[in-house]
Amino acid sequence: MSSTHLSLHYHIVFSTKNRRAVINDEWRDRLHAFLGGCIKTIDGIPEAVGGTRDHVHLLIGLRATYRLADVVKDIKTASSRWVHTEIENKLFAWQTGYGAFTVSVSNLEKVKNYILKQVEHHRQKSFQDEYVDLLKLSHVEYDERFLW
Repeated sequence: MSSTHLSLHYHIVFSTKNRRAVINDEWRDRLHAFLGGCIKTIDGIPEAVGGTRDHVHLLIGLRATYRLADVVKDIKTASSRWVHTEIENKLFAWQTGYGAFTVSVSNLEKVKNYILKQVEHHRQKSFQDEYVDLLKLSHVEYDERFLW
């Protein structure tokens, strides 16, 4: 082939430090907008951003030249700084780890809707149960001792 064609979409999930419920309803939408802006800054495509008081979900499209670990680290660093400055919550922090799952084009709308309905979804299921379900659905091996 004379050119490269890509469709790389990732569902990324990460939580607040110790899964503390510190993302308040009053500024959650602003945080989500900021996260989307972080993705746009690196020429990524923010397909959906959602979450609740203790975690966020991102559905993003990226170029092949990006290293996912660096993208997540940069997004977490910039958004923590934003919360410290704009919300004036100096104690805010993200958990060190994250989950990242590839998403096929045929499932983009389903995952997007899932992310955008996080508040509704978590009226019935905890973040911990949700995350374990994502790991199982994606056939990711994990050790329960190191999840939280």
